Amino acid sequence: MPIIEVKDLVKTYKIIEKEDGIKGYFKNLIKPKYNYVTAVNGINFNIEEGELVGYIGENGAGKSTTIKMLTGLLTPTSGKILANGIVPNEKRIENNKNIGAVFGQKTQLWWDLPVIESFRLIKKMYKIPENEYRKNLKRFTDILDLGDLLEKQVKNLSLGQKMRCEIAATFLHSPKIVYLDEPTIGLDVFVKENIRKFIKDINKEKKTTVILTTHDLNDIEDVCDRIILLDKGQIIYDGEKQKFKDTYGKYVIAEFIINSKKKNISNLDNAIILEENEKSLKVKFMHDETTIIKLMNEISTYCIIDDIHIKEAELEDILKEIYKGVHKC
Repeated sequence: MPIIEVKDLVKTYKIIEKEDGIKGYFKNLIKPKYNYVTAVNGINFNIEEGELVGYIGENGAGKSTTIKMLTGLLTPTSGKILANGIVPNEKRIENNKNIGAVFGQKTQLWWDLPVIESFRLIKKMYKIPENEYRKNLKRFTDILDLGDLLEKQVKNLSLGQKMRCEIAATFLHSPKIVYLDEPTIGLDVFVKENIRKFIKDINKEKKTTVILTTHDLNDIEDVCDRIILLDKGQIIYDGEKQKFKDTYGKYVIAEFIINSKKKNISNLDNAIILEENEKSLKVKFMHDETTIIKLMNEISTYCIIDDIHIKEAELEDILKEIYKGVHKC
């Protein structure tokens, strides 16, 4: 049985249609007009225990709205959610015992207290057994390098230090499901790598189910095995990350280092010229339309090829192409 079940989920917001000026103010006050905006539009998915899922899409696609419904912060307009057998918005306290969540810059740590005191409060709130608390605290302190931070007030931590503590606090009570909404926003590369490694290690050790929403697609590349891609409140792809890349990432970018160019290369068969100068030529082509050998043979009639650098399509590049409408899921 899936640990998360979502069926025909819809969330519609009722928004006042505002008019300018004093007249508009009183008109809105006495007899307001409303617009209805559907943020999530009839989505369906199941997530098994222990899955690492990237829930991605452009701004306004409905990602955060979905996460807030899954955590019980928002009530669906219609449809069904079961998280570990619980309807989140109906049994919020019971649901909260089984989940952890990080929402970008919003903190669950007490601003004026040392980090360790926040952890102790979380221990009491979730009634974490002493042995489990000590074991988790030691492990998280080692992995996330929290040793020098535990006695510092939260308000005196840098963004990266605070986020490492936030991640530890989220996993401290050994939740079955963790929702991470932009957990690495604004962090440097080293901190991001530590957090990604931590998430993968805990997932492997405890089979913690993780749903990750982020605009940093390196998070998805490094952490997730499955992608759910949302666009305008609807799912347009749901499946394995590698299959997604294999299906929609068929193009390659190749840079040819050249010399002795006879003339400009205005056109190539089954390839698009991205950049051209006297020393290099960058082209884009599809796997199923041509090969690097055919391109080399064609380009060599214009110049001498000294070297080739080939870059396969990455997740970020593929998504850009999808949103441009080049590929349709």
